[in-house]
Amino acid sequence: MLDTDVSPRAFVDTARAIEAEIGKVIVGQSQVIRGVLICLLSGGHTLLEGVPGLGKTMLVRTLGRALDLTFARIQFTPDLMPADITGTNVIYEDDAGNRSFRFQQGPLFANIVLADEINRATPKTQSALLEAMQEHRVTAGRGVHPLPEPFFVLATQNPIEMEGTYPLPEAQLDRFLFKLYVPFPSADELREIGKRTTSIQEPEVAAVADGSTLLRMAAFCRELPLAAPVMDFAVRLVMRTHPEEPTSPPLVKQYVRYGSSPRGLQAIVLGAKVRALLEGRFNVALEDLRAVAPAALRHRALLNFEADAEGVTADRVIAEVLDTTREG
Repeated sequence: MLDTDVSPRAFVDTARAIEAEIGKVIVGQSQVIRGVLICLLSGGHTLLEGVPGLGKTMLVRTLGRALDLTFARIQFTPDLMPADITGTNVIYEDDAGNRSFRFQQGPLFANIVLADEINRATPKTQSALLEAMQEHRVTAGRGVHPLPEPFFVLATQNPIEMEGTYPLPEAQLDRFLFKLYVPFPSADELREIGKRTTSIQEPEVAAVADGSTLLRMAAFCRELPLAAPVMDFAVRLVMRTHPEEPTSPPLVKQYVRYGSSPRGLQAIVLGAKVRALLEGRFNVALEDLRAVAPAALRHRALLNFEADAEGVTADRVIAEVLDTTREG
């Protein structure tokens, strides 16, 4: 176990150790792994999107093995009900025959929760995560039950064009710090995947950080100073995702229905702070904001029907915002 005393050096060493353990199992996908790690160290939740078979679930399971935390997997299906996730009140009878209601915790009560194929469940069930992801608690009946700390939801979803999927509600999407796309591997990476997954030897993943370490690292990130011009640039990025903003680029005015919420600004700032530390710097630069902005904003810029018809993606819109936003 690494030293839990937080210093810039200890922070980087712990983060590198987590990445190294994940790399024992996951081939390539360095940008995705880095994005997940930034979310983790920011104390936020992650949404991973990609076609089946790209290792999204394996990535989250490996992360769970690299951390000394409780782990739970929820397989989302159309018949899954909210109580199957959060838990429910059940009748309990003691030795004397007295009956009372007792809350039976669901799989949501874990440090790391893998919400696998989250968009295969109905919106009713998806919404069961809203309170948990924002407030780290579950309300059942008249009782409020706190979730363990730290608490992370790492969800995977298939592209919404695939059969049997339901689009995530906007409020649900907004609770994810980052939305990360998982790309198809290159030929060399595919060859290495074939070697690793068809041999008898399975890589051993060691736990290199615990909950206390992650909580301290998340607190350490928030202490990182942010210069006023850097914050102003982040604010301009978020404001210019709104079509009613006078300075928004033409793509935003034409194709965006709703722009980013204030959570988008929080995601950019926190993600940039973690990235700066991982790059060995104790100050946040504009390049950090630019690096994390697509993952922080792509699911918060809601496009209209015209964008769908013309094949305009959120990433294209965010790229236009980044290219046209002044730095000074």
